[in-house]
Amino acid sequence: MSESSNATVQEQHRELTSLDLFAGAGGLTAGLHAGSSRFRTVRAVEMDIEAAASYAENFGDVVYAGGIEQWLEEEDVPEVDLVVGGPPCQGFSPLGKQDANDTRNSLWQHYVETIGRAKPRVFLMENVPAFLKSPQFDIFSESFEESGPLYDYRFIARVLNSAEFGAAQVRKRVVVMGVHKDLDHPDFPMPAILEHPRTVRDAFEGITPFAGERDLPLRRVEFRGKVLRGSFKSSELHIGREYSDVSLERFRSIPYGGARFDLPEHLKTPCWKKHTTGSGDVMGRLTWEKPSVTIRTEFFKPEKGRYLHPTQHRAITHFEAARIQGFPDDYRFVGSKTSIARQIGNAVPIPLGSALGTHVASILD
Repeated sequence: MSESSNATVQEQHRELTSLDLFAGAGGLTAGLHAGSSRFRTVRAVEMDIEAAASYAENFGDVVYAGGIEQWLEEEDVPEVDLVVGGPPCQGFSPLGKQDANDTRNSLWQHYVETIGRAKPRVFLMENVPAFLKSPQFDIFSESFEESGPLYDYRFIARVLNSAEFGAAQVRKRVVVMGVHKDLDHPDFPMPAILEHPRTVRDAFEGITPFAGERDLPLRRVEFRGKVLRGSFKSSELHIGREYSDVSLERFRSIPYGGARFDLPEHLKTPCWKKHTTGSGDVMGRLTWEKPSVTIRTEFFKPEKGRYLHPTQHRAITHFEAARIQGFPDDYRFVGSKTSIARQIGNAVPIPLGSALGTHVASILD
């Protein structure tokens, strides 16, 4: 084998280091690792203490539990192959561009500063689809101009539908990929599943019937000097709520695939009676044959969206929501029921992260 061939083989087996900003419970990191076993996260940054604890339970003691601005002041930024993360959309506010003291502007500056110090060959940023049509996107694009802090990178941005990459939900997020100019032009992985997406039935396969458990097991873990609830395997999160009689009557009145428009008048709230148009997902049932709607942070509240179980008179459980997001059954979470729901709902679906991980690994080769 020639020296050049040897070098190519070595490159394709080289460990790839990553840095996860605004890491949450680690959904995107879990996806990257599923896409390529070569990725190793050397540092993660997460301000929410319970989400940070969840990250540590799954990936070891590599997470900084605090704000990104504090982390940049206290630690040296490691140089890595890949930086991932999605600063809150407010961080790109035009107000922040005009006001140096605006905290949202600081998040944007710290994210870019981290890229400059970490010197990744690739970075990924995910956000809401509306970002592409917002004034904030123009601000972001300016950073790649000759005088901008990201001038050494090319970038592309596209809305990706998680269902097209194997997730059991229609979750659309804009993904921005930046690639150093020393590498080829960036591109995105091709959708793998178009005609027969993964369904709710697929996601719930093997889950035992709900037995009516209302709370998490009694368990505690210490993290960064604080005692928190947990940790709990995803499979232990098959927990429900205590519903009022009127809520149960509403659930029983909603047919398969139906929603609030199907309720009889005496079961509609005054607000629903006034608003006869608008979202048809409120108090809606999922269907077995289709992917789920987007799993958000309050999926346990049927009044927030189409989160009723397809056939049972209840909202989906935390375990079912985690399955829809693609979390393994042995993935561990720390925190209260509300906190864990937020961690699940804020995560990038594992199958989408996996597709991105496989693709980025090939780019880095």
